[in-house]
Amino acid sequence: MHSIDIGINKENRHDIADGLKRLLADSYTLYLQTHNFHWNVTGPQFRELHLMFEEHYTELAVAVDDIAERIRTLDVAAPGTYKAFAQLSSIDEVEGVPAANEMVERLTKGHEQVVKTCRDVLKVAQEADDESTAALVSDRMRVHEKTAWMLRATIA
Repeated sequence: MHSIDIGINKENRHDIADGLKRLLADSYTLYLQTHNFHWNVTGPQFRELHLMFEEHYTELAVAVDDIAERIRTLDVAAPGTYKAFAQLSSIDEVEGVPAANEMVERLTKGHEQVVKTCRDVLKVAQEADDESTAALVSDRMRVHEKTAWMLRATIA
């Protein structure tokens, strides 16, 4: 394979990729949590939450692929195991099946955490003049901010 020359030095590419790995792990963990809640939600808001969670995990499935491909574009291997994601993620695993309102609260916190992870990665990307990563991360941040708002609105 040829060496990579995209205007970002190796050290910066690795620093950016490290942040993206955390974002990937947070996003994948949130994807799994959302899918789990989609399957297991019950109660008076069943239909609304079941459909909303499906929209969210479907969007996250595309996002994890975009993030992993950006890591590969930087010539770094993307993590892809539960063990790696568990070590990298800032989102806590869920034990059992919480009540619907707790599901919404946990997902809200998860999306807010992803926003914070995005902010950290964005700083590193901007310092390295990596507009492609900055655009990806900025777009992800916007999606998660809006999703957290919508989740908060369901339990307000």
